Amino acid sequence: MSPRLQFAVEAAYVAGRSTLGLFNTRPDVEIKSDATPLTLADKNAERILREMIGKTYPNDAILGEEEGATGSSDDQWIIDPIDGTKSFICGVPLYGTLLSFERGGETLIGIAYMPALDWMVYAEKGEGTFSNGRKASVSNRSDIEGSIICCGGHKHMRLRKKAEAIDRIAERAMATRTWMDVYGYCLVATGQVDAMIDPAVAYWDLSAVSLIIEEAGGLFTNHQGRPWREGHEEGTYESCGANPVLHPKLIAELQRSTY
Repeated sequence: MSPRLQFAVEAAYVAGRSTLGLFNTRPDVEIKSDATPLTLADKNAERILREMIGKTYPNDAILGEEEGATGSSDDQWIIDPIDGTKSFICGVPLYGTLLSFERGGETLIGIAYMPALDWMVYAEKGEGTFSNGRKASVSNRSDIEGSIICCGGHKHMRLRKKAEAIDRIAERAMATRTWMDVYGYCLVATGQVDAMIDPAVAYWDLSAVSLIIEEAGGLFTNHQGRPWREGHEEGTYESCGANPVLHPKLIAELQRSTY
């Protein structure tokens, strides 16, 4: 484990654990301009990460969900203090702290820590993905039939004209599950489910988990099968992460959406 990866794992752990003081307490919720919820736990976790990065890597830039962008270095940390705030405020333990390190727009380190589950998943470019210290890999499912597919919520699937495709996939799959956020991506990386499909997410939602799935042997693209950073709409990204055999079959279904 490189020094930078070791730092990132420790930082995500500290920030993630800080959220537990407000978990399952029905915390006060603010609604941001984009209609998404915000809690004190989100703010505190991002502040912890920024302070830890500032002390250890003072010259690095930072992009965070709650405090925006600071610095201008090609070395940049990406922070999502709570990915799955809707889960968090409802007492659902499937939320996590995301932290990644990019150089020149390429993710080199990705961390996903789910504090309510005490589950740490991390990856470093070229070094593989690890789940609580054990090497992880995607599933070997080759067909949509019999698969388990995670996906984003119904509203955005409909707004992004992906509902028809998800319905077709659901008819063929063993099961589909929503409301997954970081948890769904980590289930893909550890081979416990076969794919995660999201229709509308932010950059900080994907920087870490994209590397985590790729280093676990999977493919991670937008819904056209191209690099996920391409073709975004006003900062809104889409994603499909799956093993390399199943992935193109899901992309084919996603491209068939007609309404």
